[in-house]
Amino acid sequence: MLTILVTGAAGLLGGEVCARLTAVGHRVTGLVHRNHDIRANDGSPVAIETIPGDVSQERFGWSEADYARIAEAHELLIHCAATVRFDLTEEEYEAVNVAGTRHAIALAQAGGMQLLHVSTAYVCGTRDGPIRESDPLPETGFANGYEASKAAGERLVRASGLDWAIARPSIVVGASDTGTIRQFDTTYAAFKLIAEGRVRHMPARQGATLDFVPIDHVARGIVALAGRMDAARGGTYHLVSGQPLPVEKFTGCIGAYPHFHEPELVPPERFEPAMLPALERRLFRRVAGLYASYFQRDPHFDDTDFRAMTGLPCPETGTAYVGRLIDYCIAAGFLAER
Repeated sequence: MLTILVTGAAGLLGGEVCARLTAVGHRVTGLVHRNHDIRANDGSPVAIETIPGDVSQERFGWSEADYARIAEAHELLIHCAATVRFDLTEEEYEAVNVAGTRHAIALAQAGGMQLLHVSTAYVCGTRDGPIRESDPLPETGFANGYEASKAAGERLVRASGLDWAIARPSIVVGASDTGTIRQFDTTYAAFKLIAEGRVRHMPARQGATLDFVPIDHVARGIVALAGRMDAARGGTYHLVSGQPLPVEKFTGCIGAYPHFHEPELVPPERFEPAMLPALERRLFRRVAGLYASYFQRDPHFDDTDFRAMTGLPCPETGTAYVGRLIDYCIAAGFLAER
């Protein structure tokens, strides 16, 4: 069993990772920032030692003595901390996703720790078709600042000289069996606007697909990689569904509920936000439009290396799974029941 420091421990994914690490016997310390409440995806509290710190600061804001003590006390650093918003400035992405990764690397180097870095499968940018785990990391072609910053973080990890591995989830959503999700943010915010009919038009390319991956598969995969770091080091691993869902099937799942609105999918070359009604135009630009690029791509993420390393296939993520996600949103009060 390992002594592990997890950054971003109070986040949605970080909390579930901490819960699963402790469940298999690892000794876990959680790095927390503003929120000190660490919970699993089902909402249950995770009883671990916590350390306040800020990944955007040198030495995480700790004294030299605390920094040295914490570095020496842990064998593995799992770097989950990141901003996953799509509406930030380049400076904000630099501070958290790039400098934060640089500071995590420095801590791991100071303590001789191994590093498991959590990135995103969408560092592939706007490419379509097969995306292999061993493909070279692109320099350009990203759809937003988030993707570009995560690619920059990966470059730092690869050049660090550490024993490292990179985990790349796709679009993380609710649990595979129940659809449960502890917090509704990012993708769910756009989904809510669409389902409630406040955003009635989305630019979508014919043949575009979405790769929704259950949070339990991602967290289980990170824990499995953590336990196999000696074998996994130097590798990049896709924690994805590998089951591309056509955009029209996703929107059709929404429309299958009589009280929800199925958006009109408009070819990108014909879509003009200025032609939308005023309220829809504002909501599109502020929220839904931030995710529009995901309705215009067709990446097929290959997870051969991840499955070979861990033996973990992703559960089914077709239309029945999307139905479970929607049903949970309704049961939790995030979406209207009727």
